[in-house]
Amino acid sequence: MTTDFASLPLSPALLEVVRELGYESLTEIQAKCIPLLLEGKDVIGQSRTGSGKTAAFGLPLLETLTLADRTLSALVLCPTRELCDQVARVLRTLGRRHAGLQVLVVAGGKPLAPQRDALARGVHVVVATPGRLMDLMDRGAAPLGNVSTVVLDEADRMLEMGFHEDMTKILAATPPSRQTALFSATLPAAIESLSRTFQRDPVRVTVEEQALVHDIEQLAYDIGDAERGDALLTVLGLHPHASALVFCNLKATVDALTTQLARAGVSVAKLHGDLEQKDRDRVMAKLRNQSVRVLVATDVAARGIDVQALDLVVNVDLPAQAEIYVHRIGRTGRAGERGLAVSLTTTRDRRRLSELEQHTGHTLTRRKLPVTSAAPSVARDAAMVTLFVSGGRKDKVRPGDILGALTGEAGGFAGSDIGKIEIHETFTYVAVAKDIAHAAVKSLTEGRIKGRRFKVGFVE
Repeated sequence: MTTDFASLPLSPALLEVVRELGYESLTEIQAKCIPLLLEGKDVIGQSRTGSGKTAAFGLPLLETLTLADRTLSALVLCPTRELCDQVARVLRTLGRRHAGLQVLVVAGGKPLAPQRDALARGVHVVVATPGRLMDLMDRGAAPLGNVSTVVLDEADRMLEMGFHEDMTKILAATPPSRQTALFSATLPAAIESLSRTFQRDPVRVTVEEQALVHDIEQLAYDIGDAERGDALLTVLGLHPHASALVFCNLKATVDALTTQLARAGVSVAKLHGDLEQKDRDRVMAKLRNQSVRVLVATDVAARGIDVQALDLVVNVDLPAQAEIYVHRIGRTGRAGERGLAVSLTTTRDRRRLSELEQHTGHTLTRRKLPVTSAAPSVARDAAMVTLFVSGGRKDKVRPGDILGALTGEAGGFAGSDIGKIEIHETFTYVAVAKDIAHAAVKSLTEGRIKGRRFKVGFVE
């Protein structure tokens, strides 16, 4: 089995981008799937978060694109808008040497008209939620007749969300000759049925859960009678500079813990189903940009979280299902990086801990929670601040334009003070070092980007 990217039969442009991104060794899902997809085979990939599956289907997808005209030839279906955004970002990054590549996100939470107009102008790849794509298909605005590649990402989750009928109609609208790749954490009967109907002799690829959790240190802290909020502060103090994702089973617990951490001066944000889409987007941007240190979330809300360098996952409550536990801790130690997962437990959790260990094939290290006075205090502030700029792809704004405005003569800031720059359709998020944030806002507001002035402010 191939183990490094250089040995793959990819175009020089893709291999160059892979080298620039620092990718060397293939993850298991990549090593198994990429050669099959490049050969044109249909694939069922059973793999969880953090395994590198987006690149596993993204590289072959980009390899087979024809960019001569803006014909929709590849479709990726995802359960949530957040996952759509994540997949689209990866595809644009991997395809940055594909001149003229057009990748469009078609999902709810944004007006339908701009997505309809973009499809009318022509795109190469659509990354969509089934519901919004069906809305456009019903209006005759989503031409799928030339689609040669379809990817179903987190297919089990789409079925759980009630998209079976939509998925069936969408696949039926694409040519029978298309290549279909299906990725799912689990393979229930409905997934097998979908595969039998819409795939041709698919090759089954499985990544064992034990392999996925191998590079994650898993600790279980016995918190005794301590309040979970106090225990969480202590754990964060033991890892004071870590970026952390904290999981709770209930929205009420998310709200209470976020309030407690904020009162303690911790840089924290929350994510659950009651938040409006625009607020979810802001939270996700701040987490990706490292301008918030701790995110407290429920499992459903955390679907599609796209952060490459999460140091720590904390289970304030153990999940009811072992599969959910594996999905949670897969957020750290991603794509080969060493990660850390901590669970807060009491004597009532012993049976569930035993079930988790049996399911993952990994024994959690038990520790007593240190008394608060013995634990170091958590680092309060995030290193970065996220700024909002009112220009985006529609205004032809590119990352280099923002970087140049900040580090050129007009701005004069060091490149090391500028972090992630995310270009969206109508706006841009920019991460800057906290100590230059106010000066950066002033500089961008008073200066020009692409010869124009844009509104600039802080993402609260």
